[in-house]
Amino acid sequence: MNNVQLHDKEFSLYLTHDQILSDIAAMAAKIDEDLKGKSPLFVVVLKGAFMFASDLMKKINLPAEVAFVRLSSYLGTSTTHDVKEKISLDIEPCDRPLVIIEDIVDTGNTMEMFLKKLKEQGWSDVRLATLLFKPEAFHKDFKVDYIGRSIPNDFIVGYGLDYDELGRNLPDIYKIV
Repeated sequence: MNNVQLHDKEFSLYLTHDQILSDIAAMAAKIDEDLKGKSPLFVVVLKGAFMFASDLMKKINLPAEVAFVRLSSYLGTSTTHDVKEKISLDIEPCDRPLVIIEDIVDTGNTMEMFLKKLKEQGWSDVRLATLLFKPEAFHKDFKVDYIGRSIPNDFIVGYGLDYDELGRNLPDIYKIV
């Protein structure tokens, strides 16, 4: 599909499923290289990162554990600047890498809050892997360790990303028209 309609908005094709999978394969290879000999904990940020996490974990060749958190800061096409933690991480800090799997980093508000909380809990080796990164929107002081692809500051949907809960099931990524 070249265009999709979700609620009152139209979106045009931006990234194909094959392009997404290629970005993920490259990221998985880099994570495998960086964490060789270690057993990381991957923490998936729901709801948006579920498809990305599934495909990424299939490419990771390390002994690894997966956990889930649910963080929310969007309403419609805009951030609320109010990050809510709806499902918390229920694993005690330990001496191994923790890799956050996030669908998109734009303003960085959600990750800034979550990274601060992990540090306060005692996690010492925390890394961030995001499928998509919006450098134009990002003005925070933390490192994004693994980036699938940098994109312009457009509103996008598909492959787990939504517009008011619609579009997550699309295998490709679309941008607002």
